[in-house]
Amino acid sequence: MVAVGRVYDEVSDASRRVLVDRLWPRGFRKDDPRIDEWMPEVAPSTELRHWYGHRAEAYDEFARRYEAELAQEPAADGFARLAALVRLEPTTLLTATREVELSHLTVLADLLARLPDDERAR
Repeated sequence: MVAVGRVYDEVSDASRRVLVDRLWPRGFRKDDPRIDEWMPEVAPSTELRHWYGHRAEAYDEFARRYEAELAQEPAADGFARLAALVRLEPTTLLTATREVELSHLTVLADLLARLPDDERAR
């Protein structure tokens, strides 16, 4: 199971909370108990993030480009680790972004949901 949310939201369940942003969120210590793991390598590249700028009309193209980035190293290795983690325990993907529905989290969650169980374990 994969959920998505903002790192600033209240913790409402016992799922593993994985921050998948390139940058550490403001106001959080590196040992903050609301973040179990940080996987910056799975976040969109700085160039892609700047190009996209959370423009709703560019979301489909952003998703296509981001998926292509996730297929290349070092993101591919990080995505494989994330997929294995998701298979083992309920996971909440976190971002500091205000508009979660227009963020990379929705792309990641969709990709993870589409993986067959045997691929999530790799």
